[in-house]
Amino acid sequence: MSNKTKRKVILTEVELKKTLSRLTSEIVEKVKDLDNLLLIGIPTRGINLAEVLQKKLSSKTGLKIRKGIIDPTFYRDDQNRVGTRLLKATDIPSSIDKQEILLIDDVIYTGRTIRAAMDALYSWGRPQKVLLLVMVDRGHRELPIHPDFCGKKVITSKNESISLRLNNIDNEEGVFLE
Repeated sequence: MSNKTKRKVILTEVELKKTLSRLTSEIVEKVKDLDNLLLIGIPTRGINLAEVLQKKLSSKTGLKIRKGIIDPTFYRDDQNRVGTRLLKATDIPSSIDKQEILLIDDVIYTGRTIRAAMDALYSWGRPQKVLLLVMVDRGHRELPIHPDFCGKKVITSKNESISLRLNNIDNEEGVFLE
């Protein structure tokens, strides 16, 4: 794959694992009632990231942490620009009313995906609090949305892209600038 030669490693597999451990500790520290926490992954890599964090949080605390999926596709204000894709069914395992929600996405860029995900989320109920975790913040925000938990900040140009790769899907692990 010629793409692999042009890409730059942002986080190696080892660094990614350390970052995930740090993020897990930060969540445990910041979220007072983990029984009231609901992890919500945003397609596509946010779903996989939520699974990884769910396992790490459960392992660290002994608690069964709940997770779900929110697909913000139809809530986007820029659908004509980004296009539509196959939907990943929204799957919320319980009422979100009075829950502490941790929205999870791989990369934050303009903030539009997160805004759409919040709009979609509020169509399901009224959470007590919504927090945001991203693996990479690449800047270029168009909306005043900032993560509560961030794996790494990476300055990029608008024509570059960042990809989170996970072993269970990609057969490699790390974060790459392409």
